[in-house]
Formats: sequence, C-alpha cells, structure tokens
Amino acid sequence: MVRQRVRIRFRKQGDLRWIGHRDLARALERLFRRAGLALGMSQGYHPKPRMSFPSALAVGVEGLDEVVEVELADTLPAEGLAARLNAHAIPGLEFTSVEWVAPPARKARLRRATYEIAVPGERLAETARRIERLLATPPVGPLAPHQPPEARLRASIEELHLAEGVLRMRLAAGQPGCAGPRDVLAALGLEDLLRQGARLVRTGVDLQT
Repeated sequence: MVRQRVRIRFRKQGDLRWIGHRDLARALERLFRRAGLALGMSQGYHPKPRMSFPSALAVGVEGLDEVVEVELADTLPAEGLAARLNAHAIPGLEFTSVEWVAPPARKARLRRATYEIAVPGERLAETARRIERLLATPPVGPLAPHQPPEARLRASIEELHLAEGVLRMRLAAGQPGCAGPRDVLAALGLEDLLRQGARLVRTGVDLQT
C-alpha cells in the first residue's frame, strides 16, 4: 500500500487552549475521519493513527502556527485540503496550510519557537530593565542539561524584547536543557501574569526537517 505523509499547520485558540495534548490528538483524529481522510495505522493489536507532533503545546497556551504530521493510506491533492478540514473543525481550531512531505524525509523536529504575552503598562519600565540585565550576560558555551538553570535560560534565549506593551521571545527548543517561556517569565518577575488571565501565545515554530 502506498502511503503519503502530510504536514498540516493549524491554530489552537480560545477555550481550546485548555485541552491537553492527548485530547487534542483524539479530537484531530475524529476530525480527520469526518473529513474523509484515510489515516495510515500502526501495526499490532491496538492500531493507532500514524500522527506526530514536533512539539506538544502546553495547556493554557494558544498556538498560531502548530504542526501535526499525518500519514495517509491514499493520495490526495494538498490543494483545498485545509478548507476541507476547516469545514469540520471545532471552535478554536483553524487549519492554515497542508503540504505533502516528500519521502524519505524524517519526521520534523522543533528547532525554535516564538512566544508573545501582553505586559501591563505599569510594569513595562521594570520589565525593560530586567530584560536589559538578563541579556547583558552573554551565553556561556552551548546549551547543555548539566548547566545551572541561569546558564540554560540565557543559552535558550535567541531573542527577547518588549515593544508596544508586548513581550516577544524566541527560544531554542528540541534539545535537553532548553528553557521554556514560563522560565523566561519567572526570570522577569512576570510569572503572575498567567494566573491573572494573561494569554501566552506561541506565534511561530521553526522546524528541523
């Protein structure tokens, strides 16, 4: 049987940010079946759809450029497939693109990700000072899990700036020891923003294919 792999990009927003990765995978499987896609299945007594995510999105985080790779048991034109999926999408889920992955390409892995969060006006000045202090320390050597947390945090930050009330960070990912967006918020004294209802958004992902 000829099988093809597609890379699907989608947005996960609104209340859908509160569902976990496994629930999202099950929801996508049901949606793909409703859209008439013939999913490639694993072998064994309990076959499962051959789906892979380069990086699971943490609960509570919105994603504007999420990726899932799906193996299909038949070939379909990629053109129009995103619209076909959107016709069956649940609230908070929007498909933005579909592309075929040419064999024998390996599964995509996350290289880096970009995040944004709004910062209240009264905290902008202090946040800017903390960013300046954090970036004043240059990274010490390549990122490694044995490094102290402060060193791993600094080595993970590829870009960090504050503009028009929005904190933007680009972080290395996909290897042991990488710091996450919540680590950056904690270092800047902003970890309470999430408890107060601020939305952390992953705006983009850079894949290693």
